[in-house]
Amino acid sequence: MHSSKLVAISVLLFIFYNCYEQVITIRGRRYARSREAAAKSVKENAQARARWLAAKDAVKKRAIELQSQFLSHNSSSSEHNDAASGRKETGAGYPPIQEIEESSDSSDGFDAETENKNQKRKQQTKHARTNTQIFKYAYSQLEKEKAQLKRNRDLTLSGVISMATNSETSRRPPVEIAFRDLTVTLKQKKKHLLRSVTGEIRPGRITALMGPSGAGKTTLLSALAGKTVGCSITGLVLINGKGESIRSYKKIVGFVPQDDIVHGNLTVEENIWFSANCRLSAELAKADKVLVVERVIESLGLQPVRDSLVGTVEKRGISGGQRKRVNVGLELVMEPSLLFLDEPTSGLDSSSSQLLLRALRREALEGVNICMVVHQPSYSLFKMFDDLILLAKGGLTVYHGSVRDVEEYFAHLGINVPERINPPDYFIDVLEGMIKPNTSSGVSYEELPLRWMLHKGYPLPPDMKPNESGLEAPVINVDSKNQGNDANSGPEQLSFCGEFWQNVKYKLEARCDVIQNNFLKSKDLSRRRTPSILLQYRYFLGRIAKQRLREARIQAIDYLILLLAGACLGLIAKASDESFGAPGYTYTVIATSLLCKIAALRTFSLDKLQYRRERASGISSLAHFVAKDTIDHFNTLIKPLVYLSMFYFFSNPRSYFIDNYIVLLCLVYCVTGIAYALAIFLEPGSSQLCSVLLPVVLTLLSTQPKDSKFMKILTNLCYPSWALEAFIVSNAKRYYGVWLIQRCGALLRNNYNLHHWGLCISLLMAAGAASRALAFFGMLTLQKK
Repeated sequence: MHSSKLVAISVLLFIFYNCYEQVITIRGRRYARSREAAAKSVKENAQARARWLAAKDAVKKRAIELQSQFLSHNSSSSEHNDAASGRKETGAGYPPIQEIEESSDSSDGFDAETENKNQKRKQQTKHARTNTQIFKYAYSQLEKEKAQLKRNRDLTLSGVISMATNSETSRRPPVEIAFRDLTVTLKQKKKHLLRSVTGEIRPGRITALMGPSGAGKTTLLSALAGKTVGCSITGLVLINGKGESIRSYKKIVGFVPQDDIVHGNLTVEENIWFSANCRLSAELAKADKVLVVERVIESLGLQPVRDSLVGTVEKRGISGGQRKRVNVGLELVMEPSLLFLDEPTSGLDSSSSQLLLRALRREALEGVNICMVVHQPSYSLFKMFDDLILLAKGGLTVYHGSVRDVEEYFAHLGINVPERINPPDYFIDVLEGMIKPNTSSGVSYEELPLRWMLHKGYPLPPDMKPNESGLEAPVINVDSKNQGNDANSGPEQLSFCGEFWQNVKYKLEARCDVIQNNFLKSKDLSRRRTPSILLQYRYFLGRIAKQRLREARIQAIDYLILLLAGACLGLIAKASDESFGAPGYTYTVIATSLLCKIAALRTFSLDKLQYRRERASGISSLAHFVAKDTIDHFNTLIKPLVYLSMFYFFSNPRSYFIDNYIVLLCLVYCVTGIAYALAIFLEPGSSQLCSVLLPVVLTLLSTQPKDSKFMKILTNLCYPSWALEAFIVSNAKRYYGVWLIQRCGALLRNNYNLHHWGLCISLLMAAGAASRALAFFGMLTLQKK
């Protein structure tokens, strides 16, 4: 009877699992078909309108030619009446140019009228329910934007007026950053990473941050984005002219890291859609979200691979350049007002880099403030930037201004770029000291930061002031300057204990910085209300469910191992009446704890980098954690069933199946929470080792005789002792008659109580909840080293 129920439950779960995957696949195909049909319809309409405009231009051109021919014919005629009658006849045959112009004007009026209709249609599409209607709206808007960009590129009067009066191009709140005498120092080594950097980055412009290796480019980007940890920052940073923290604008600030941190087991579209759902305004209609996502995919050239998996190291996906563009698209899709990019063009070819820059140029037209670190761009790419910040080694500024004026500035110093040499490559080689420029003024590369400070009238650092009069290059070796006292064997050299204490103090300060950034919330000045935690929890559930379905083979292997373990242990450990099945239950606790812990490590150990990026962008950590735990509850419910389907019927204990299932369910819940904590606090290798050792050591400790008080307290703190007591008590309750004396003696020897079954279950559940709370705290406080 029990076996038939188990078979029925297993068949139902198998059908549900496979049908759910098929439902998701079919929904994705229907969604793709709706998108393709809408794109085809909009494209056909755009082509028809283009043909109509071409025909109108041809008619207009032909009318002008006929009118000019007619006027020349009239000038050669001598009789005025014949000319007049000729005009009437011609006027009857061909429309005059005034009518053509009027028809052109009327078509412009028609365009204005259609714009008003489009505004009404936009309001209607907010209530559209079908995917086809939503996609038609999105693709029609994209076609209009392309036509608008083409008109603006032609520099016609109508294009200039349209660009000036278009309200869509300035809808994002502007964010301007100004920094004065900014200095960043590493706390542990007292080393300057940036020194006296002054400048500003403005909305609507793309600022390139360049310099040789070790110049502090990423440090400056991180300092402006508020991401520096373990460093002391001096100077002044103003946001829109006020001394506010950049974290107050976190919802409208995007940061693209140098590494391509994306989910490899999701498609390109799924990655971008998740970022859009969690970071765009909650008031934004679905049709507008579709428009934003389609615009990003279109501008980054990701249409051919939108349904392809991004891929991981083990499983090949899209190319490296496409992965880099997906990395940028995750930030573009949230419509930022301020965007930082750390070497987004590294690893891209020239065409891909220009495609990316064109997408960023479009964002700049909407008023986005863009600052990016670039490593040796081509000349055509270099000319696409608006401003340039050039840093020298030691974190000193060499130039900050317009890209068009950089060659003129260096030429004023006597540094001229040779012919057929890329200017940014030449400037970086000069700053590296690899090339000595042929300068008539005798300026060396060490003098360039001093020259810039004097040129702009900035205050000089103390060690550079003595050289101001002679304009000689100061010898600035930051490493030797800041660490010279440590290198000497003088009285200031730290002892072993002093150095150890300094390292501990530095780590504590860095940890406090992380806790302060994560727990102390600053006031929100972004004026954007993102989705609530419950809504983000729903988005996380959908994403994690898709990821788990794509890992179905791994899940199947876990279940197969549990089946084999249950069968083997059930055959080895038969339930004996003298021990009430204690050996078999001991093996059960070890096996299920070990296997379930190892499987649960994958929940949080595989996507730590992705989580840190999402947390830094303002996505809820609570929604992330609870959604993963919710999906894992499926395994928590099924794995005890899978194991007991073999172990229970091979060992044949006297206790009820449901009692064993409840105990094993609480045990799996407990060890899953412990695995969460191990995965978050430890590295993958260490967490796997602890997951193997902990069940074995704690279970062996729980089975030791409780002779001393210390041993009794120690075993009572181990979760295997609670599970063993619950298993043995549930089995011992089924012994009656002459077995009562044997039961009492066995329970007394192991210090078990027949009435503590509910207490053991509660302790297991409490331990699972406490370990989850500890794991969540670790998620918030720990950060990448």
